[in-house]
Order: sequence, then structure tokens, then C-alpha cells
Amino acid sequence: MPETTGGVFAEYTDMTIAGGPVRVYRCGDHGPAVLLLHGGALDTAEGVWRGVAPTLARDYRVYAIDLPRHGASRPWRGNLDADFFDTLITELLDTLNLPRVAIVGLSLGGGIGIGFALEHPDRVSALVVIGPGGIGAKRRFHFFTWLVVHTPGLMRLSAKYYARNPKRLRKSLADSLTAGADTPGFDAIVAAAVQEAKAKSRYGERVLDDWMINAVGPFRMRLDYTPEVSRLRVPSLWLRGERDSLVSHADFAAAASAAPGSEMATIPGAGHIATHDRPDEVSRLVGDFLSRTVED
Repeated sequence: MPETTGGVFAEYTDMTIAGGPVRVYRCGDHGPAVLLLHGGALDTAEGVWRGVAPTLARDYRVYAIDLPRHGASRPWRGNLDADFFDTLITELLDTLNLPRVAIVGLSLGGGIGIGFALEHPDRVSALVVIGPGGIGAKRRFHFFTWLVVHTPGLMRLSAKYYARNPKRLRKSLADSLTAGADTPGFDAIVAAAVQEAKAKSRYGERVLDDWMINAVGPFRMRLDYTPEVSRLRVPSLWLRGERDSLVSHADFAAAASAAPGSEMATIPGAGHIATHDRPDEVSRLVGDFLSRTVED
């Protein structure tokens, strides 16, 4: 049975999906189904989508999940790689009795959405990705990045560090958002990230997700959907914050241009987490795209 909390996502259900716990939030009582997938590291569904979900819920049945090892979707064992998430989303849609759904994914969630849409176009009515992971052959300082994320124990120590140093986490978030501490709802954003860091530390989790760590090889990315997006058979919208420091414009444009019939837009004044920086603009762009591509 659904439970209620108040706040942005007033209704949620805790389920067992693909062998583990997943919290599913729900808002909106009519229209086509939309699934929101948040990013990795210290993101959660309510944290990332708090400024977007209420607007979308006016016209859509919005579902948002805490991805495994985030928020209330704990504990999980094993390696949660790209194949795992393919299974997870399939079983989630089956459990919710959703034959098709529009997927809106940020960062890690965008990469998961691309992979799922490539393999299951019949289950996806439309795809929106915001600064998606899983595109591009290399990262800046690539070998150093590979070394850091694959150093045994370092990603767990990083989670503990942020859990014990909330002021440092607050500064890191201020530096990553274009308006810094003046970002609307900044205190709530920080509080959610601190709670997530504490949860990761408590459960002995790494600060980055398996999907993200597995994607990085020593000399190039092991996971790069760019050569595959020409196979996409669903309408897609590709969004990138103008000041996104994690997903380069070149990588983004190459992937977006390769997707058949895709649309692409830059969000002025936004960084990687555009839903924090420009939630109203993200809501407008996503809502307009879905209104033109998704039928009830």
C-alpha cells in the first residue's frame, strides 16, 4: 500500500525489485506515465527532482525512484552494473503495470535511460536525458580518473569523509552550483546530500556507483553509447547545462546528433545538475517536449 510523507513527493511505496529494496515516489493522477531517474554519488529522487516533479505532475503520472544504494533503496549487495539496471527498470515497469513510460534521466539516470531505450524501445514512449553519463570515449585527465576511482577503498573513504565533514560538503555543493549558496533551496539540497553521505558511510558504500566506476577503463571509457545511439527508435530530447563541467559540449553534441530525429537544447546559466540551477527551465523544456511526443 502507498505511504505518505508530505513534501514534494507526498506518496511513496517501498517495493522489492530485482532482488532488493526500491522506494517509488508517485505524484500526479492523470496523463501518460513518466519515470524520473536521478544521478549518481549523493543524489536522491526527492533531492534532484524537487523543483521539477510538481510541474510535470500537472499533466503526467510521475514516478521517481531512489536508485539502489540511494535514499531509501537500501541495502544492496553485488555489482550494480549496466546489465543490472536493465533488469531493474524492466521489473519496475512490470511491477507498476506500466507497458510504456517516458524516461527522464539526469547524469547517471540519463545513461541508464539511454541503455534501456536502446534495448527496450517498445517500453519507452520518449527519452529525455540531461547531462547524461555513458557518452564520450575519454574524460579529462582520464588515466588519473581511472586510477582514483579504482583505488581499493578510496571511494568508501570518500563517503566517510563527506559524512564527517558537512561543512566541506556544503562548500563543494556551493562551488558546483552556478548560483552557489544563493541557489533556491540550497539548504535543503545540502541537507539531502549530507544525509546521503551519512547513509553511504553507515552502509559501507562507495561514494560513486558501480555503474559509474565500471564505465571507466584505464585509457578510454568502457561504456560509451555514442556509437550506438543511431539505433535509438524513440523520440529523444538532449539537454545540457551551459556550464556543465562533467559532460563536454563536444561529447554531448556528438551523441545527440547521432540519435535519429533527436532534439537538443542548452540550458543557459546551468551546470551539471540543471534541475538545481534552473528547475523552471528544465520543467518547461521537458514538458513541452513530452506534450509533442507522448500520447495519453
